[in-house]
Amino acid sequence: MPAKAHLLIVDDEANTLASLSRAFRLAGHEATVCDNPTRALELAKTQTFDVIFSDVVMPGKDGLSLLEDLKGQGVTTPVVMMSGQAHIEMAVRATRLGAIDFLEKPISTDKLLLTVENALKLKRLESENRQLRQRLGKHEIVWKGDVMKRVMAQLERVAASESRVCILGETGTGKELVARTIHERSNRAEGPFVTLNCAAVPAELIESELFGHEKGSFTGASGRHIGKFEQADGGTIFLDEIGDMPLNMQAKLLRVLEEGEVERIGGDKPISVNVRVVVATHRDLEARVREEKFRQDLFHRIYVFPLVLPPLRERREDIPALVEHFAGQVCEQNGWKPVPFTKEAMDALQSYSWPGNVRELRNMVERLMLLATDGQVDEQTVQVALPKSAVTVTPGMSAATSGALADRVQSFEREVILAELKRSHHNMSLAAKSLGLERSHLYKKAEQLGIDLRAIRREQGASD
Repeated sequence: MPAKAHLLIVDDEANTLASLSRAFRLAGHEATVCDNPTRALELAKTQTFDVIFSDVVMPGKDGLSLLEDLKGQGVTTPVVMMSGQAHIEMAVRATRLGAIDFLEKPISTDKLLLTVENALKLKRLESENRQLRQRLGKHEIVWKGDVMKRVMAQLERVAASESRVCILGETGTGKELVARTIHERSNRAEGPFVTLNCAAVPAELIESELFGHEKGSFTGASGRHIGKFEQADGGTIFLDEIGDMPLNMQAKLLRVLEEGEVERIGGDKPISVNVRVVVATHRDLEARVREEKFRQDLFHRIYVFPLVLPPLRERREDIPALVEHFAGQVCEQNGWKPVPFTKEAMDALQSYSWPGNVRELRNMVERLMLLATDGQVDEQTVQVALPKSAVTVTPGMSAATSGALADRVQSFEREVILAELKRSHHNMSLAAKSLGLERSHLYKKAEQLGIDLRAIRREQGASD
């Protein structure tokens, strides 16, 4: 599917504006026209355009001055210059100022459309290069054991399909990393990967973030905004923490998934989008459906292929490989020499319960390397760095030592939470902070494990 572009055309001749905009619209692009360079600069600063086409010779401020102002004010949109009075010096100056192309009028429709296509490719490559530089060494799934081997086998199978994926797992288990890997191993890898954390966006703004808005559609809408679904056209959109999406937005999302169309706020026509949807949540979606906090019809739309990520405590055999990986990152980012971890230090790290999962381990590795003495991280360094309330798995623990793995894990989690509640005098905020959890997540976890918080507080006479 050819990419749709939003173009800004700047020219003082009305006929040129009309003919160019007509040619672009017939090819499926959107075109905004402007006959004033000063106004064009404001449009480029307040709206999102994929390519700007500008004439060179115009009364008042000319196109080269506009180009210089655009670059000087941080506008990164690719700019193509046009002129009916072109000469080599003009083209050279335009290129030096940052134009990606210089077209001599009159311009054929084929040449115009090819220029747009090339500009979009260049823009995508530059974006991908920026992302690769930012992500260098950060986005790699590291594993050694059988638990993650099964997960990776499932990931490989589903990545090659167009199926919707629902990634389930505790906070910090790497859900976004898995979603990105699914995209990169899919047939859409050349397309964009766009993310939105549904829990991080205020309820009144999430519709605009997802679907976009037109200028003036509500107070503060000073320009057109392209939503996440349009940005992800031809690629993948990742909706993190979808379990926290407001109910009214769930209905609108369902419509998009059913019809493959979005409509910007204030818009008057639907816009087709070709997007693969991957979602994630740390919540129990089936329980949310029963509680009528999540739409059942939306649940069935997104829950095509559930992919469950294990918490770090269930994949302890991966900890040494993860530590090595994160230590390498920290050394590279800071220009440090490698810092080895002793066997005793690694054993101590594998004994910790890691309530914050892989994210917590990454931060711990950096802390340990800062605390390291004598050029290595030893067991004493680990004990100093671990939270004072840290609970480790040792032979002497009273948690269940027989039965199914899930039962043992639940028993262990129950003991950890009860111990932390006692230590914090049943203050849920303090307990959640010590365990590396959100307060709401701790409440949910306690409920799942059958811990009656009200009864405990009554018995202890404690208050939250």
